[in-house]
Amino acid sequence: MIYTVECSFADPGSEAEWNHFYSAEKLPALISVTGFHTSQRFKALSHGCPIYLAVHTIDSLDVLTGEEYRQKGGGNFARWQQHITDWHRNLYCDIGLAPAVNEDELLALCASGPEPLIQMGLAPLAMRAVALEKFPERRWLAKLPRRQAALVESQSEGIYLYSPMTEQLTSSRNV
Repeated sequence: MIYTVECSFADPGSEAEWNHFYSAEKLPALISVTGFHTSQRFKALSHGCPIYLAVHTIDSLDVLTGEEYRQKGGGNFARWQQHITDWHRNLYCDIGLAPAVNEDELLALCASGPEPLIQMGLAPLAMRAVALEKFPERRWLAKLPRRQAALVESQSEGIYLYSPMTEQLTSSRNV
């Protein structure tokens, strides 16, 4: 299952510190939780969506409601909570492991259907929301070479592009 966390951050004075904490401490803590398999953070290149996106592969909703998640990764950035805005969490099924997006690639997300991504020659993966906010109910994601970003921006509204902020972390249990 794919667990997504999206948000924006409203305090430029502490944003760099928050980003460092999230990328260097929170993601490794999350990937150590039993049931987490991959984790990667992104920053939006598009307007009209939350600025930050984290994409995790997990076993089930039970992982997020368990004590290990609460102790290691759930809610441990309380000092920054007042600055987190436009916060959304969803749990999606249907695609297996989240694809790793390399630094020369971008992640494209679309909620209006796979067609805009297919028309650009991409191979979108369909996701269906099954828990948490359940909105948007359907989403398609695809990887694309960074050099094609201008093509996406000129072709279709409703496609949001994200640049990786971190490499995809993979649980040692997957090896």
